Amino acid sequence: MTHSTELRVLQFCHSYDGPFLDCARQYASLFDGTPYKVTTVYLTGEPSAAVEAGSGSDEVIFLGYHSADVRGLKLAAIRDIRRLTRQRAFAFCIAHRFKPVYVALLGSRLPVIGVHHAFGDYRRGTRRLFANAFKSRLMLLGVSNAVRDDMRTSLPNWPQERIETLYNRIDIAAIQAEQLSRIEARECLGLPADAWLVGNVGRLHPDKDQATLIRGFAQALPHLPVGSLLTIMGSGKLEGSLKSLAAELGVGDSVYFLGQVPAGRRYFKAFDVFALSSDHEPFGMVLLEAMAAGVPLIGTACGGGQEVIEGVGQLFALGDAQALAQALIVQAKANAQQAIAQLMLERLQQSFSDDAVRRCFWALPALSHLSRESRDA
Repeated sequence: MTHSTELRVLQFCHSYDGPFLDCARQYASLFDGTPYKVTTVYLTGEPSAAVEAGSGSDEVIFLGYHSADVRGLKLAAIRDIRRLTRQRAFAFCIAHRFKPVYVALLGSRLPVIGVHHAFGDYRRGTRRLFANAFKSRLMLLGVSNAVRDDMRTSLPNWPQERIETLYNRIDIAAIQAEQLSRIEARECLGLPADAWLVGNVGRLHPDKDQATLIRGFAQALPHLPVGSLLTIMGSGKLEGSLKSLAAELGVGDSVYFLGQVPAGRRYFKAFDVFALSSDHEPFGMVLLEAMAAGVPLIGTACGGGQEVIEGVGQLFALGDAQALAQALIVQAKANAQQAIAQLMLERLQQSFSDDAVRRCFWALPALSHLSRESRDA
């Protein structure tokens, strides 16, 4: 092992696809202003200078496996982690999702903080047995209280302080600097400059329940400003059936399917309201991005999304198209977007910013010994 007094953290990620590159940045930022240096390791994915820059880490390592390579026992990956932890003196490991948690625990003797971004990770009996076997050096974090509570239900004998919440977050200033003005965003997306727009972003998948969104919009449309549109940004297997549904409901010309839009958050100011109809969203990063753009929120009263929207937006029961329609009508008549934007910005700063979550992380009871180690370094 390399002999060094330097404090170092291993961050172990399954991949850098989709939102997980920013997750790596988020967790690396927890150590800004501390003596800790962060080494981020990606289990799958080819080396990339852009990923290296976006990881916000002191060191980035690409193991270069393909998904098929890390099925089953993942022995090669375990050997890689064992070798890496012998070469560097890590204090602990942060592992995102179950597979990296598994590899990190078997490949090292480090304390491991497992970060979970979805429901159901410990509902399988084999995973519960594994977690219980390593209980003494494993702490679990959920990206919302909903995910946390799901894990606590699966692992009922664990002390609550070993399964906690650490919210996802954004670099507010960086996100806002990226976002185009309302006029520019609409021009880039090919949307009318004067229409009242309902925005939605997400895969066209049953979990996102855009069918309820289309039904609610169709019910609300006669009571919305003339020329109102529903714009759905995303792609997926349900595109054909959702287009058919819109046509059946007589709103085919008022629902725009924008497809997959790279860096979609840049265009959020195009919307007059952002509606998320998801079925038990674990968190919903798009909600934070919409808040940063100052766009009013409507969302389902379930999952982690509810925790983001509550107090700063409107909630409706999952699958209730009529309640969604009413929320859209209320929003169309509202004339307080500036006040709502300020309220959302304050909520972002208090609960979902890098600085706010950094304070929460170091205040977690199970990390008290690390706080002392950092102060004494």
